[in-house]
Amino acid sequence: MTKKNPFCYFKTSPEIIRLAVMMYVRFPLSLRNVEDLLYERGIDICHETVRYWWNKFGPLFAN
Repeated sequence: MTKKNPFCYFKTSPEIIRLAVMMYVRFPLSLRNVEDLLYERGIDICHETVRYWWNKFGPLFAN
């Protein structure tokens, strides 16, 4: 049995999703701070996207 890729339905690369979630979890940053830091790196996303990714992938990364 093969595991299904949890990132298969997302246009954004898994590295960016992982970076955003880990920045939010690891450092005492707000969602808007993560949005601003990613924007400075050339990644234009909404803070609600970071919240959605955190809710979806947070438990996956915690395991």
